[in-house]
Amino acid sequence: MNDVINSISFTVIRRDELSSSLTDEMFQLLTAHFDGVTRQQFECDLAEKNRVILLFRDANLVGFSTILAYTTNFEGSSLNVIYSGDTIVSPTAWGTTALPRAWVAAVNELRADLPEHRCYWLLLTSGFRTYRFLPVFWRDFFPRYDQATPAHTEKLLKHLARERFGDEFDPVQGVVRFARPQKLTHDLLHVDASRSQNPHIAFFNERNPGHIHGDELVCLTEICEDNLTRAGQRMTRLPTSESGINYR
Repeated sequence: MNDVINSISFTVIRRDELSSSLTDEMFQLLTAHFDGVTRQQFECDLAEKNRVILLFRDANLVGFSTILAYTTNFEGSSLNVIYSGDTIVSPTAWGTTALPRAWVAAVNELRADLPEHRCYWLLLTSGFRTYRFLPVFWRDFFPRYDQATPAHTEKLLKHLARERFGDEFDPVQGVVRFARPQKLTHDLLHVDASRSQNPHIAFFNERNPGHIHGDELVCLTEICEDNLTRAGQRMTRLPTSESGINYR
């Protein structure tokens, strides 16, 4: 699957369809924006994923994200989980909705092959820009600044985090601390004064102060039509035009 939004094109492919040259470009892009990335970590993360989203400007790779879809059990019920792995968009491609549109396309492909259970997005983020996807596109998501996480959701979040990350998950702080964390480069950590007043960004910085060291805040939202904001509903339409949403 592929499409074009303004000058940014995106494609969604199976992980096993990746060429070695594209894999090299992905690694180079990741290391340009994160400190502490090793080739072994990158390939380990990539190996378990189902789909890969690739963003291009002309022939240049300017962003990517990897996605794993799986089914698990919680309190006697089966549910589907969409887990986002390594993700980066170069600053040269900020301001486009290509990534969320591509993400929706990838998730729709994956869900077609999953059992018909409730589906949740398990998101780790060490940067406020990624966290900002949640309030822009989803009505209910947790944790958040203006509402305590419901007890059942908190229990599910911790269950999924422990199941996937084991002892690297800190249930008290709600973060994952990897043994070899990947840290955003200094220029991507910077928040200008005007943006720091945004309550979602302020909450992220307060809830995950260790993000500067690579701590990843664990977030959860249910993937369903009723949980989409108006902006999120636009992301489910065919990607024929730019919506003007700024999720930086």
